[in-house]
Amino acid sequence: MRQLPFYIALVLCLLAVETSQAQRKKTSAAPAAFNPANRLKNLSDTALLELVQKQTFRYFWEYGHPVSAMARERSNVAFDYGNEVVTTGGTGFGIMAMIVAAERQWVPRDSVAERLLKMVKFLSKADHYHGVFAHWLNGATGKTIPFSRKDDGGDLVESSFLFQGLLCARQYFTGDSNTERELRNRITWLWNDVEWDWHTRGGRDQLYWHWSPNHGWSMNFELRGYNETLITYILAASSPRYAIDANVYHRCWAQSSHFKNGQEFYGVKLPLGFDYGGPLFFAHYSYLGLDPRGLEDRYANYWEQNVNHSLINYRHCVENPGKFKGYGENSWGLTASDTYNGYNAHSPTNDFGTITPTAALSSFPYTPEQSMKALKYFYNDLGDKLWTEYGFVDAFNESQNWYAQSHLAIDQGPIIVMIENYRTGLLWKLFMEVPEIQAGLKKLNFKSPNLN
Repeated sequence: MRQLPFYIALVLCLLAVETSQAQRKKTSAAPAAFNPANRLKNLSDTALLELVQKQTFRYFWEYGHPVSAMARERSNVAFDYGNEVVTTGGTGFGIMAMIVAAERQWVPRDSVAERLLKMVKFLSKADHYHGVFAHWLNGATGKTIPFSRKDDGGDLVESSFLFQGLLCARQYFTGDSNTERELRNRITWLWNDVEWDWHTRGGRDQLYWHWSPNHGWSMNFELRGYNETLITYILAASSPRYAIDANVYHRCWAQSSHFKNGQEFYGVKLPLGFDYGGPLFFAHYSYLGLDPRGLEDRYANYWEQNVNHSLINYRHCVENPGKFKGYGENSWGLTASDTYNGYNAHSPTNDFGTITPTAALSSFPYTPEQSMKALKYFYNDLGDKLWTEYGFVDAFNESQNWYAQSHLAIDQGPIIVMIENYRTGLLWKLFMEVPEIQAGLKKLNFKSPNLN
């Protein structure tokens, strides 16, 4: 075959370069605005679950902070947060979502490991207080952004949500690559440095939420149950270097006016907590990794607690004593979220007509039939108003004809993780296999089929 003359080859090469550049310009142009009306229809239950998980994951993967890789607090700039605010607890939920993405091969495993390594390297240089991170950080600099006037230091609860995710990642990424080895090592360094016992204020039988280098213990917020902070006690008891004594759990967490309940609401007995259960995130945040199936201590069976809490929330919305528009067996779920006049922790005793999709969807393990009905209604019937490039919007209120334009990390993450726990139990399995967690649960006298 004859070779082309040099000048012809050169022209063809230049044309190829121009064509390639034109194609790149075309593909790199701003994508068309997301149109929920074009969403896939007539999906099977399994396909719909997969779609919702995968679409919601985009919040953490595509919208994660480019410098820190941590989860942004919310998708809209509101309440003077600014563009750089990343959330410690929401990042923990996002880490667990990334594990799901790696397992389901939405993104390559090595890409997830690299993203998480970038994150833990950032955290190793970020502000911390006796190893405890603040509620909010600047995602570019790692400096603390005060959550409130005196909340400008360590937030033990938000940090526990973060470490719940990090320990799951350490358990999942067990490969021999340099990236996975370094990731495991760095997570262990961060974990070992958390001074959980510092938050007992010098050895009291109490655990405190906040400490500030500027204000000390002035917020004075004791962690008394029952609420979303059980995971904080589990991790604090499990620490290899700075563990709390079991007495802290029994004499602080289990001693409050809203710990034991035992009453029936809508015909369902509630073992622990506020009347009617409180917002549903109580049944989600601690149990993204902590497996409630068969989990018991001297106070409660935690599977019964979470199932019954979810059923009370569901039955309240079906009965709808406030006569709010849209409530029913297909549209239910009260928890903390944005609402038409700000932000509120919605519950049966604090109900203003706002439904938050994460409430029902993150309850899939507890109420699969009721949660599937809600999912289909949110997607099929209200999808034109609720469905976005990052999954469902944060909340809606049909009585007010209001539909949020926002997404929050702490609401998006549990949707992905709890649906996965419903489908495969993946995060429950990983967290319960962590050796330190096994020891901590035994220390607090928990029983579980997962304990060796």
